[in-house]
Amino acid sequence: MRLPVILLGLATIVATALTAIYLASPPARFAQPRRVTVARGQPFGAVARNLARLGVVRSALLLRWYAEWKGCATQVKPGLYAFAGGEGFAQVLDHLTRGDTVKIVVTIPEGMTVHQIGQRLQALGLVCDSDFDEAAFAGPLPRALGLGALGVEGYLFPATYAFSPDARTDDVLTAMLARFNAVLTPRVAARMFELGLDERQLVTLASMVEKEAQVPGERAVIASVFLNRLHRNMPLQSDPTAQYNRAGEPEPALNSVHTASAFNTYSISGLPPAPIANPGWPSIQAVLYPAQTDYLYFVARPDGTHIFSRTLRDHEAAIAALRRLRARESARVN
Repeated sequence: MRLPVILLGLATIVATALTAIYLASPPARFAQPRRVTVARGQPFGAVARNLARLGVVRSALLLRWYAEWKGCATQVKPGLYAFAGGEGFAQVLDHLTRGDTVKIVVTIPEGMTVHQIGQRLQALGLVCDSDFDEAAFAGPLPRALGLGALGVEGYLFPATYAFSPDARTDDVLTAMLARFNAVLTPRVAARMFELGLDERQLVTLASMVEKEAQVPGERAVIASVFLNRLHRNMPLQSDPTAQYNRAGEPEPALNSVHTASAFNTYSISGLPPAPIANPGWPSIQAVLYPAQTDYLYFVARPDGTHIFSRTLRDHEAAIAALRRLRARESARVN
């Protein structure tokens, strides 16, 4: 009797061991990644059950035991994860504890407006552009920052961001505002004081430089023109300020410069009430450290560079020369 019992016990042990080995082994790779959401504060047992239900692991119980043995059951980070399959417990837990969540990567170029940023984010499925505009100009964040109805235009720092697919509009705005605040170092604040500029004036000037400058090397010179004109109480007469349209794409300059608005520096003195775009660091730096010039005027060449002038007479001559050049080129084409 003893031999059959011993054999039965051995068979049970072997079967149990083989079952455990199988349940702990990686599944086959998936044709498409399988997504699992881990909520903040979610018990690890629930996370393990979700992973097992989707076939990412074969056993929720063994995964939980393994995680407790490794001491990482409480180190799982929330977020949306995508698993490709073919991974064992150690690799799965590595993803969860490192926070290898699914991210939507978006690059915001220098010079975009809030509205244009919202459109880009909407195209990636992150936000609704109208909700983004509303939050940027009338939401709790601009109110908390003391920006009022002028909103966060100018303060959304151009950079590459990685957001969770379930990021909220305020999460996106907070990330961009945080990057902007990181730029405003004590050294920048000290330089602003030297120039007699406050934060909004700095960003507004930088946004104008951003929209005017097509060639990086001209930013500091363009900044010097605006500062020189401000010091002489001359209207800034910048086309992009007249073209600024908070609710959409810029208006054509030919018409907009003749249309009075709060932002049109052909019809107002001094700076616009707020930035007209979101400038990058090079344009901010150009305002902080402008070129030392006595230029008061500039006009764009067809290639995006500018002719800079000290007097109105020289400026008008430059405009006339460019018109003749365009006329010759047009005649040559026709």
